[in-house]
Amino acid sequence: VQLQASGGGLVQAGGSLRLSCAASGRTFSRQTRAWFRQAPGKEREFVAAMFRSGGYTYYADSVKGRFTISGDNAKNTVYLQMNSLRPEDTAVYYCAADPSIILSSIRMAGQYENWGQGTQVTVSS
Repeated sequence: VQLQASGGGLVQAGGSLRLSCAASGRTFSRQTRAWFRQAPGKEREFVAAMFRSGGYTYYADSVKGRFTISGDNAKNTVYLQMNSLRPEDTAVYYCAADPSIILSSIRMAGQYENWGQGTQVTVSS
């Protein structure tokens, strides 16, 4: 599976952005799909995930209530709607997917097989 992330940009605090991750491959909708982010000098951290085709979603505490992960199977795309953005949300955002990751590992970046190239999100104060 090849992943292509897009939708990043510069936004003021309190604003919104929607990231997209388009995938090749017919099995994408059955995989666990996730978003991670990495700020300068920090480790890559989990943001949100949609577990396999069941649609169950999981979020980091720091984004819960503000971000929403969703998928469009017809378009082979997963989205991250980001509302009420804060300066601390500034990072490069990556989409990831894996066909066989187990639920207890969905927050672990090292467990994902497929990665997009990243898209920069900058939130100004």
